[in-house]
Amino acid sequence: MNVNLRHAAILGLAAVLVTPAFAQDNGADAYKTKCLMCHGADGMGKTPAGKALKVPAFKSIKASDADLIAAVTNGKNKMPAYAGKLTGPQIKAVVGYIRTLQK
Repeated sequence: MNVNLRHAAILGLAAVLVTPAFAQDNGADAYKTKCLMCHGADGMGKTPAGKALKVPAFKSIKASDADLIAAVTNGKNKMPAYAGKLTGPQIKAVVGYIRTLQK
């Protein structure tokens, strides 16, 4: 019985440690397919499309997670809306990934 409890604790800890990495990967994957063309791999917006659209660098954007989620969901300025193209959890994961590009 004690061994089963120990195994359950180890599995639970492993799930906690792996989940954030998976969520970040999911955000990175969605970013690569939907955002990279304009925002660039580093989030600086220095791609040809980003320059043409005057995309600001993520480091210069001071927005809450809720504001970023709304922008991705509904679109903003020349950025298209991704509601219906990405799920709510995918949009949240993309925002989490964007936060890593702001550092």
